[in-house]
Amino acid sequence: MSARPRAALLVRAGLVSVLAWGTLTACAADEEELRYATDYANHEPLGVVGYPTSASLRITQQLIWRLADGKTDGVEALAADPDDAKGDVERTARNWIRAFHEGAKGKVTAEFYDEGSVRQLVVVYFHDTGQTKSFVVRLTGRTGEDGWRVTMREPDPKQASATLDWVPRTPGGLGSKTAR
Repeated sequence: MSARPRAALLVRAGLVSVLAWGTLTACAADEEELRYATDYANHEPLGVVGYPTSASLRITQQLIWRLADGKTDGVEALAADPDDAKGDVERTARNWIRAFHEGAKGKVTAEFYDEGSVRQLVVVYFHDTGQTKSFVVRLTGRTGEDGWRVTMREPDPKQASATLDWVPRTPGGLGSKTAR
């Protein structure tokens, strides 16, 4: 085979590889978007107060949906440090589901505090049960390449369901600024 046909074959093979990779990547992204759309349609809408980023809002919605579904592995998958504190993450996920499963199935409002470029404090109000839950969502990975995740280090059931003393009874009570 001469150099010219061989080069043409290599170029075609390269194009096929690029197209195949692009198709697989697009399929994965489409699958993720389909799951998000399905979750959105199957759950009560989340009320929002404050100024979330699109990513901090998305991870918060996903957490509420997983709590409502009662899926421990789904909650665990959202953890910021799943490998660093595996036992803590598992216990925290179970505790959060035990404490907030019923409330997450009903009307929920999430209040996003302060500026959210790399982390954001979120207080969730479960209207049907009168409960509140605060947690931090943050970018993970060295430069945020892992996306937004939830900090889950509350293996003690009392700690997991405790309400911080500064949290207002209703969303918006502090103007979405922390009282620290």
